[in-house]
Amino acid sequence: MATPPDHKPLAELVEELLATDGPLPIVAAGDPVLRRGTERFEGQLDSALLARFVEALRVTMHAAPGVGLAAPQVGVPLRIAVIEDPAPVPDEIRLARGRVPQPFRVLVNPSYDGVGTVRAAFFEGCLSVPGWQAVVDRFDRVRLTAEDEHGRSVDEVFSGWPARIVQHETDHLDGTLYLDRAELRSLSSNQAMAERWAQPTPREAAAALGFPLPD
Repeated sequence: MATPPDHKPLAELVEELLATDGPLPIVAAGDPVLRRGTERFEGQLDSALLARFVEALRVTMHAAPGVGLAAPQVGVPLRIAVIEDPAPVPDEIRLARGRVPQPFRVLVNPSYDGVGTVRAAFFEGCLSVPGWQAVVDRFDRVRLTAEDEHGRSVDEVFSGWPARIVQHETDHLDGTLYLDRAELRSLSSNQAMAERWAQPTPREAAAALGFPLPD
């Protein structure tokens, strides 16, 4: 009996994905790979293959475009994600959301814990749930522990929008989509977002659609 494609050795799976140039296909919600969780990275890819895979994630994230991408989103159940946010937003959005530029980062085996009790709720989208956004209540500050692509330890506190990106991408590695944490009454199409809810905060949307925001 043939081995199912998603049970292939991870190195073989990644090699097949990288056989063609350009951005990788992004897996959409409904594919089990987004729900199964991931294997910790423990050398399943050698250093050269890991570098190629990280570069493919970067290219795919930029092409989408997005500010983060996790390995399961391209069909690879491995505990690796990339983030990068140039944050080209007006000052009022930057201040309201704490959105500041983040350089390209590779997160290997990441996990996070909330720091303090402050929460923040804003609309989020996801490359694996195209066309929709919803409000998610998250920790405003998190402590991230991880490794980088070279095996060096990372222990860092993120706040504001970078903390949101870290939580969103790490959740992917645990089989969690942002919709699992969202206020579903806030669920809005991209068109509705552009026409109605482009304000820096979701307060008007909360009042009109009838969902709570953190104090």
